[in-house]
Amino acid sequence: MRLTTKSRYGTRMMLDLAIYAKDGPVPLSDISRRQNISVKYLEKLIRKLKSAGFVKSQRGPFGGHMLARSPDEITVGDLVRVLEDSTAIADCAESDDPVCGVCNRAGDCLSRWVWVAASRAMFDTLDSISLARLVNSPKDGSFPGPSSAA
Repeated sequence: MRLTTKSRYGTRMMLDLAIYAKDGPVPLSDISRRQNISVKYLEKLIRKLKSAGFVKSQRGPFGGHMLARSPDEITVGDLVRVLEDSTAIADCAESDDPVCGVCNRAGDCLSRWVWVAASRAMFDTLDSISLARLVNSPKDGSFPGPSSAA
């Protein structure tokens, strides 16, 4: 699976909210300016994240968006699941059913479980990284591995 701009930009937007929405709602135009992402694209992402319960909005002259949950309760895995159309490394790894039905080797494929295990491993890592952990990570580009505590 190759993560699309939806996950990458969505994570950046959510990190921006985690940092800047502590004092109140943040307009998408501010996030757009800081993150260099178009407002139109952010609007698409915010709709999905809002309907999933990760973002709340306030209308009006001092309106904008805020996290609906604490940054330590939102993981990168949560965001990827909401924003991507598919979360598996391969089509046949979408479910745990013994027979996937995707290819001509369905039910007789020895390699399918490699893709299922790889998808699980990827999400084990993404689920271990919260927004709070990213916000509090060192600013020097280093990042502690998935087993390190935030």
